[in-house]
Amino acid sequence: MLGEAVIRYLDGDYKILTPGAYVTCAVTKVRIPLEDLRYWNVDLQEAYADANAAFRRFNELKSGTAAPAP
Repeated sequence: MLGEAVIRYLDGDYKILTPGAYVTCAVTKVRIPLEDLRYWNVDLQEAYADANAAFRRFNELKSGTAAPAP
């Protein structure tokens, strides 16, 4: 499985809609191997590379500087 996976992010879990090797962090744009995926936002359906990226997005949303979700 090469390429980017398409995932539906759920509360505490996720469902793979299209198999792939990774997803892309919504904040840093780095590729996250699926086995390393730990952080995401259910409402925005975004993945985050790490806790710092998730916190950065949280702060952007709180201050109103985040780009709208696709």
